[in-house]
Amino acid sequence: MKKLIAVNGTLVMLILFSALLILSGCANKEVVTECLKGHTYSFWGGLWHGIIAPIDLIAMLWRNDVSVYAPNNNGIWYAFGFVIGSGGWGFLGGHGASRTYKKR
Repeated sequence: MKKLIAVNGTLVMLILFSALLILSGCANKEVVTECLKGHTYSFWGGLWHGIIAPIDLIAMLWRNDVSVYAPNNNGIWYAFGFVIGSGGWGFLGGHGASRTYKKR
């Protein structure tokens, strides 16, 4: 009986994954050629955008011309700077929460 439940669960997950894959292939593609003109952001731009990301996120609620992530970037170095700037991977904080204190 357990094997039948495992097979049914696997079958359901496979069907859901397939449906998600098929439906995501129907998504509209946005034309971004106009956004890719001008300044190309690199590591330092990504670092800065990561630092100000919370402010940008709030500003996006009221303005349509504010974006959190620059579409005109140079790829992996921009993304790496953005992750470090936003505090991802725990580089800039969170060390105090992981400490264990001995009771006296």
